[in-house]
Amino acid sequence: MSHTFVICNNSHRRLLCNSFSLHLRRFISTPSSPLPEINVNLSHPTYMVWGSNTGVGKTLVSAGLASSVISPSSSISPKPSKFSYIKPVQTGFPADSDSRFVYRKVSEIFLRRRYPVRVFASNHALKASVPAAVEVLGAEMVEGNEDGLRDLCSYEERRMQGEDSVVVESKLVCKTIYSWKEAISPHLAAEGEGAVSDSQLLDSLNSCLEFCSRDEGCDRKEGIWSVIETAGGVASPGPSGTLQCDLYRPFRLPAILVGDGRLGGISGTISAYESLKLRGYDVVAVIFEDHGLVNEVPLLSYLRNRVPVLVLPPVPQDPSDNLMEWFDESHSVFCALKDTMLSAHSERLHRLHEMPKKAGDVFWWPFTQHKLVPEETVTVIDSRCGENFAIHKVRDNDFITQQFDACASWWTQGPDATLQIELARDMGYAAARFGHVMFPENVYEPALQCAELLLEGVGKGWASRVFFSDNGSTAIEIALKMAFRKFSLDHGILSDFDSMNMVGKCPEFKVLALNGSYHGDTLGAMEAQAPSSYTGFLQQPWYTGRGVFLNPPTVFISEGSWKLSIPEQLQCEKWELDGKIFGSREELFNRSRDNSELARSYSAYISQQLLQFRGSNEFSQVGALIIEPVIQAAGGMHMIDPLFQRVIVKECRSQKIPIIFDEVFTGFWRLGAESAAELLGCLPDIACYAKLMTGGLIPLSATLATDAIFDAFKGDSKLMALLHGHSYTAHAMGCTAAAKAIRWFKDPLTNINITSDGRHLKELWDMELVHQISSHPGVQRVVALGTVFALELCAKGHDAGYASLYASSLLQKLREDGVYMRPLGNVIYLMCGPCTSPLVCDELLSKLYGRLHQFNQKKVKELQACEL
Repeated sequence: MSHTFVICNNSHRRLLCNSFSLHLRRFISTPSSPLPEINVNLSHPTYMVWGSNTGVGKTLVSAGLASSVISPSSSISPKPSKFSYIKPVQTGFPADSDSRFVYRKVSEIFLRRRYPVRVFASNHALKASVPAAVEVLGAEMVEGNEDGLRDLCSYEERRMQGEDSVVVESKLVCKTIYSWKEAISPHLAAEGEGAVSDSQLLDSLNSCLEFCSRDEGCDRKEGIWSVIETAGGVASPGPSGTLQCDLYRPFRLPAILVGDGRLGGISGTISAYESLKLRGYDVVAVIFEDHGLVNEVPLLSYLRNRVPVLVLPPVPQDPSDNLMEWFDESHSVFCALKDTMLSAHSERLHRLHEMPKKAGDVFWWPFTQHKLVPEETVTVIDSRCGENFAIHKVRDNDFITQQFDACASWWTQGPDATLQIELARDMGYAAARFGHVMFPENVYEPALQCAELLLEGVGKGWASRVFFSDNGSTAIEIALKMAFRKFSLDHGILSDFDSMNMVGKCPEFKVLALNGSYHGDTLGAMEAQAPSSYTGFLQQPWYTGRGVFLNPPTVFISEGSWKLSIPEQLQCEKWELDGKIFGSREELFNRSRDNSELARSYSAYISQQLLQFRGSNEFSQVGALIIEPVIQAAGGMHMIDPLFQRVIVKECRSQKIPIIFDEVFTGFWRLGAESAAELLGCLPDIACYAKLMTGGLIPLSATLATDAIFDAFKGDSKLMALLHGHSYTAHAMGCTAAAKAIRWFKDPLTNINITSDGRHLKELWDMELVHQISSHPGVQRVVALGTVFALELCAKGHDAGYASLYASSLLQKLREDGVYMRPLGNVIYLMCGPCTSPLVCDELLSKLYGRLHQFNQKKVKELQACEL
């Protein structure tokens, strides 16, 4: 027996629609928040069905798969199952409705086969354009004729009973989320009949998936399935024009690719497969209709048997054929597809579950005390999309949920999801075209493009040469070699040294640097930084600290104002006249401060320190100045008084000491300008870049230098050259990624945050909220500049400093809120990318501010308990 209940064009439609509208609203979301809540329930198989082109039979595959899931595996003790079919985008509606096709065909298959179960089947259409809604409901039921999408209360259901009396009910739930009347590409239909944004579509799909994953009547996880069917081909545009393979990427659902068995179908199927793989999708199986061309043979050869290829019987071309015999003939293929999908799902879950333990057993994580990392706190990252991690969580069920990468993965990340895809494609092209080639005395396009962009960008106005290397630390060591050579030339040291015969006594070179600095982990780079947690005996027994290290004045926001903190060595009563509070950040950077009494005092202090060093070290020379311009990152996100750094640069230039800017952290818009040198208002002789330079996808660094630095290495002997290099110097993939990222970040068409003059980023952080946070009783200081927001928590004694665990509980709560952060002791920071929407930054700050209140109350209670 069967019963059909259709809500469509009858007198009591409005009453039924009103009662049903509350049920439907849970699926239809308003425009998404900056941090969309995407949660994929992994407790049951959830797949996305893609097509190599339109008209290849995606909906037939969905219907056949649905019938194989709902059909009981045993007639003796059948178990309930639930199959949810979701069609996010449908054009040609209602004349063409894939969800209705699946609903009706699976119902027909059930009635034909008479399974010993009951089946409740339903089909919902949730949102439609006005023309489509009029077709379904009638003009009198659609209020007004304005454009746009509206709730569509189209619903049909039926209950079907098998021959036997076993009381087991399975469910088939079919849904169309957004629909348009005209049978054209979704982006054209949306343009003519009503648009929907990518975020709206993703949020609605997420809500729909959340509802479909719930079924109290089905007690076995493998009995619940969710399948999302795309429209057209893999790279067909969605309603906004975004390619579907990009549009649905935040979910990264495993894929079933419906290939093309027709003439030319091999090429189209392989292209679709590569498009999905290039975007990080897992293709679990390829399935297509047999057209007698044996396309599966070359496909299996291309795939090297890593992906199953299933072949369906030819589909009858007679329009009057109800396809029942075809579905019977295809049943074994669909069962094989179901088994393949179940196996892949089980393997994925098993791997996700075992990863934390395996990681703890085999990894040696950097900057990590393994005794302090319980297995349950290990974060399992399934993928990333733009600035969001997809994190595996185990609550009542397994979930993939999102966390914003608020530490920019060690300060490397800047791409939005679109740039990530662009970088992956361009790097694939470079790898295919060049692989890796030797760099000395050679030139190839990626390296040349990258060098030219560096000299036109961060090196504009001062640099003429680019030396490529592997990472920031090695870039620093190269810079030191360059600086020491130039110093030796300018101070007559080379004239006493015969490079051919290696005769002559060399002085011991030191650097002038700042306490709290950090320039990398290689041995030479560590020698150029002041003693710290990174350089102690437990870390680097060889460390001697080859430098004169000055205590710099710092600036920060506290209680809503920018304040200057002067070290004890620099304290002087007359400086009070200059003031230690600034009304704005602009006032802090203003060049008018260069003529102040404070500037003269800074200069006297620096000169005195250099003079004292020369008097006490007969055979040592300060051969270079090295600073992190504006912000010292790993040292605790301290912002140095810009005036002090300008003065120290001026002083060293007057004494012919080469100046190195370590811009590994600060470069490429990290602080709101392409180079921090622009913020300071002074230029280096040498500067080092890495991290954000390649968009964070692949390691590459560059050391830029002036002509004068380069000329110091010219000579008749090869021994006068810079004998430094790396196997992967200027590798094609890195240079290609850097060229793309550099252009992307500074182009207003791709980066909405660039100001009209193209010189700075717009303000990303809500300064009113920043000031509120700086006035919080649990906060000691705040720094907000460019893409960086940092705060130091009020911790005392052993709870302060790099080894502090003071912030651990706060960071754990923020991770629960979808914000991934790592601390620098009791200093925590948020970091976004140059392209990040200010709305995202607002949400990050709001979540942090909310958690700060809870955290501070907890610490106050702990302190009171200790006192008692």
